Amino acid sequence: MTQNKLTLSRLFSYFKLAVSGKEQQFTSGSIRKAVFMLAIPMILEMMMESIFALVDAYWVSNLGANAIATVGLTESVITLIYAVAIGLSMGVTAIVARRVGEKDIEGASQAAVQSIFLGISVAVIISIIGILYPKEILALMGAEVDLIADGYGYTQVLLGGNITIMLLFLINAVFRGAGDASVAMKVLIVSNLLNIILDPLFIFGFGPIPGFGVQGAAIATTIGRGSAVVLQMMILFFGWSKIKVTYRDIVLRSKVMINLIKVSLGGIGQFIIGTSSWVFLMRIMAEFGSEVLAGYTIAIRVLMFTLMPSWGMSNAAATLVGQNLGAGKPERAEQSVWKTGKYNAYFMIVVSVLYLIFAEVIIKIFSSEPEVVKYGALSLRVIAAGYVFYAYGMVIIQSFNGAGDTKTPTVINFFCFWVFQLPFAYLAAIVFDWGAMGVFLAITFAEVLIAVVGIIWFRKGTWKSVKV
Repeated sequence: MTQNKLTLSRLFSYFKLAVSGKEQQFTSGSIRKAVFMLAIPMILEMMMESIFALVDAYWVSNLGANAIATVGLTESVITLIYAVAIGLSMGVTAIVARRVGEKDIEGASQAAVQSIFLGISVAVIISIIGILYPKEILALMGAEVDLIADGYGYTQVLLGGNITIMLLFLINAVFRGAGDASVAMKVLIVSNLLNIILDPLFIFGFGPIPGFGVQGAAIATTIGRGSAVVLQMMILFFGWSKIKVTYRDIVLRSKVMINLIKVSLGGIGQFIIGTSSWVFLMRIMAEFGSEVLAGYTIAIRVLMFTLMPSWGMSNAAATLVGQNLGAGKPERAEQSVWKTGKYNAYFMIVVSVLYLIFAEVIIKIFSSEPEVVKYGALSLRVIAAGYVFYAYGMVIIQSFNGAGDTKTPTVINFFCFWVFQLPFAYLAAIVFDWGAMGVFLAITFAEVLIAVVGIIWFRKGTWKSVKV
């Protein structure tokens, strides 16, 4: 009993230390402690990011199946923006972590500034397209005429304000790479609180604020994320984290920019492959009507909520790999990956069991429509069946990225998503008439394949010699 109390006491003290961000030494000492110190704030950060989607889904579900379907179709397009943002953030995390491991804080700050320049440039192009062509984008995704008429405003605001998504991801990637994961977490807590407050106000209206319907969810989310970006900028410029940006850093540095783009291209490529696959899967799901699409949309958002902690642990592995390679400790980097994968697997097993048992109960929180609940629950169960494989797959893939080897995951994603998943989904759902089940199975089988191939490739060890 005394030993258990000591263990719990130590875990609680580690938890407080991790959330406070005071512990920033990850290239020496206990690997288990290093994983814990990084993973806890990163898990909380990723959960905060997924709460945006869950809160929107909860309030929008009160507007009917069309509104939920609008969110689903728009989010499938937004995932392409996530692909660019996350791809760039992989390059940022890898370079910043490597520079911090080398004790080159100035180099890390320069990489941070160049990433912001790059993010703004990409976001402006996407904003123009989103503001001018929201109806055409929804039509391209297979939306029905009445859905487009009701929901194009949501698409327009979310795509038009995509700069908040881009910068939020990139600047938090700087903090993560530096080992300041608690800073990224605290920023998202602030933005989530704003989103939770503003969502019902802008969707249904309150006092002088008119009700914007589904468009209101996009307005609230954009304001919440935008406030977080302002806070991030203040942290960088006032030096409230390990990385401090000064006015002399705000110049275009071609050498740093080219290196950032080179490392990030693989990350962008792998996520464009993965997220474009999700777009096509959503297009296939649109063939089965709004109720099926709504159920799938709710299920994916619920799944993302529990995948985010897993993603947080994966990001912790990436930072540990980058910093330890920078410190000349490749074996410690590898040990960090296997330990993180094991902890991630434990977590995912628990979650998958909960989904298998309580799928209908979970979906009914968001909708009471029988068809929506039926297909949402089916989606949860089938996709969660592969969660143990996701656990190792996500950690391994992120570890390649943390080492700066973004090419290997791109190749793995290409074959597992485009060569396997999409043809399988189309044949199973449409040609063999399995319906939505064909899409759900395609998702699970592809993720299992990624995990198996990733582990085999990781064991070769070529990632240890990558220079960034």
